Amino acid sequence: MILNIVLQSGSGGLASMLPFIAMIAVLYFFMLRPQMKKQKKEKAFQAQLKKGTKVITTSGIHGKVIDIHTNDNTVTIETGAGKIKFERSAISMELSKKYMPEVKK
Repeated sequence: MILNIVLQSGSGGLASMLPFIAMIAVLYFFMLRPQMKKQKKEKAFQAQLKKGTKVITTSGIHGKVIDIHTNDNTVTIETGAGKIKFERSAISMELSKKYMPEVKK
């Protein structure tokens, strides 16, 4: 269909398609590609979880991984309220010095 439009309108057809192509390129490089990189990074982090790692869930709960269940793809996290079982995909990021500001004494 697009090829048909370009052929019908001659050389002016390609020039009129450039803004459309530019919008698609901007959408890809500024929105889709960074999101795919972030998802890939989170998936790699979730795959390498270990016991004792301090984490933050996607719902904002902070805790420490105390058990990893490989049979149903879940983890048990110890929080201030007790132990909670989460899906591995609900773990968002590691809670480390990299993400927490240092407290001055």
